[in-house]
Amino acid sequence: MIYCESTSTPLGEMLLVSDENHLCGAYFIGQKYFPRIAPTWRQGAGLPVMRQAREELDAFFRGERRQFTVPLKPHGTDFQLRVWRMLAAVPYGATVSYGDLARQLGGARHARAVGSATGRNPLSVIVPCHRVLSASGKLTGYAGGLQRKHALLRLEGIRQDGSV
Repeated sequence: MIYCESTSTPLGEMLLVSDENHLCGAYFIGQKYFPRIAPTWRQGAGLPVMRQAREELDAFFRGERRQFTVPLKPHGTDFQLRVWRMLAAVPYGATVSYGDLARQLGGARHARAVGSATGRNPLSVIVPCHRVLSASGKLTGYAGGLQRKHALLRLEGIRQDGSV
């Protein structure tokens, strides 16, 4: 069974999606690759995983949380899952480039594929794809919009050029 609920953040409403025990998605309403809500999805406001996700997002936006501990179960290809695990390892207040991630995966030739997987990250904010910048340190692509990406980086003390 899939559950969903919306939650308010300083950057707009988000849709949280879970199975009974894991968070599978956290999407800004209207973002690129927003999921189509199936008629079989149920309201999940009472689930502990949803409560934990809301509480951790609230604490993050208040500047009181740097890491998320909510159990995650994103759905994607093996390559996407590898990229999302790498994104989850980028520390609060740090940035990485698409090329850096591609080299970790075996070569710069993977940069476009890394960009595509990053853009399809189903766990906005929680899996911090906002910390990925171009090789020059400039803001590029963010499914939730560049204004949100800039705001998230600013919250973490990162200037737009990627420096702290």
